[in-house]
Amino acid sequence: MNKVHWQSPSNIALVKYWGKHGVQLPSNPNLSFSLSECNTSTELQWKEGNGRVDLVLNGESKERYTARIRDYIRSIDSQFPMLMELDLHIDSTNTFPHSAGIASSASAMSSLALCLCSMEEEITGKKLPEDKFFQRASNIARLGSGSAARSVYGGFVSWGKSDKLPGSSDKYGSPLPFEVHESFSDLRDTILIVDERIKPVSSRAGHKRMAKHPYAQQRFKLARKNFADLTEALKKGDDPNFIRIVEAEALGLHSLMMSSNPGYVLLKANTMNIIHRIRAFRELSCIPFCYTLDAGPNVHLLYHDNDSSELEEFITEELLLYCSDKYRIDDHIGTGPKKL
Repeated sequence: MNKVHWQSPSNIALVKYWGKHGVQLPSNPNLSFSLSECNTSTELQWKEGNGRVDLVLNGESKERYTARIRDYIRSIDSQFPMLMELDLHIDSTNTFPHSAGIASSASAMSSLALCLCSMEEEITGKKLPEDKFFQRASNIARLGSGSAARSVYGGFVSWGKSDKLPGSSDKYGSPLPFEVHESFSDLRDTILIVDERIKPVSSRAGHKRMAKHPYAQQRFKLARKNFADLTEALKKGDDPNFIRIVEAEALGLHSLMMSSNPGYVLLKANTMNIIHRIRAFRELSCIPFCYTLDAGPNVHLLYHDNDSSELEEFITEELLLYCSDKYRIDDHIGTGPKKL
């Protein structure tokens, strides 16, 4: 069998994507940064066949995820006409808990999309310019998982059309088209694992509940403003506004879940204990650090590298008490996918 192999990062959204329209198009522009250590490595093997798809995830065959990947492959056969004449074997491995609210679908689907685009180039012998290759991969990844559109790039990435960013699109992610202030070039992310179990309500189900959400339009309007304000904060190195917007977006995301119909809660008691500790220590220490949350109970602690030594004791002595088996993942802003 022929094969290609890509490693692609997870990302942490600062302005959240929650709610979509059309075919996996975001209802508001959103912004994230790609991680380094939290990633998915996907090897795609192919041979002539009749469209069979097999998946191994973290060393195991899991029918639930295999069925989803088969549906995804069928949904993009117009993009890759050769797919129905090939048998595919996909071997995917995560470095972090799957489906626990750390954007595992972003790294998984982006790494698979990159493999598919590389496979296409090998079969056809036609290579796209690098920028067009990643743009196409971002579009293909989006069709499997919206947030995956951002994971085909490193650093800070936006997704969604915005008048504030030339070249932005609902169909694919883009690196920010301006120089981010040097103070944000070294961001660290310590992920505090409150609960590593699979969350009871998937992000896909959560997005569907936004369709009739009573606060949807207000949310999208606020997200557009937060997006514009955060891009300015990144340009200027504005820690106070960065902290304000990122934490408001985190809590806003979970308030949308709780006020959905039916509503649901992914936060745990220890999620809130960590948040209270962070706020208290920040006020006491005057260190510019903050938290954010993805669609799960685990807390991302964001801080500058030069503050890491001062925060280490706080993390170890106070925050890990609320983590499952004192489980943490130390990560930082990353450079993007790698072809292996």
